[in-house]
Amino acid sequence: EAERLGYAVLVAEGSAIVRAMIETAAAAYPNFQVIGTTLRAVRSATRNDWGAIAWSRVQGFAEATHRADLEILDRVGGGDSFASGLAYGLMELGSIQEAVEYGAAHGAIAMTTPGDTSMATRDEVRALAAGGGARVRR
Repeated sequence: EAERLGYAVLVAEGSAIVRAMIETAAAAYPNFQVIGTTLRAVRSATRNDWGAIAWSRVQGFAEATHRADLEILDRVGGGDSFASGLAYGLMELGSIQEAVEYGAAHGAIAMTTPGDTSMATRDEVRALAAGGGARVRR
């Protein structure tokens, strides 16, 4: 229970710090329309807490589902997969909330499979973004 509560505090504090950083960057660079980043707490080489936050000038802030204690196979490519999922969500779904969920889901899937590129299907990303498990089903 204490570990779970510790994670909740870390997420809340990390989110507040990242929100402040995003607000500062958005004010300094008024041409920025969207800013997004992952929220990662490393427990060990094979266990990470994983989430993401995004902001759009039009829709404001949105946070993806936080996945505590995600089992990592290969960390390489998680951030790139987040960025590509976020971009896909922005182009195809229109909502910053849906976009950040897709980004975080794609990053999570990438880190639970070998290699630095995701071979996940859109259906696999959609299922995780909707609340499914992070393991790819083949």
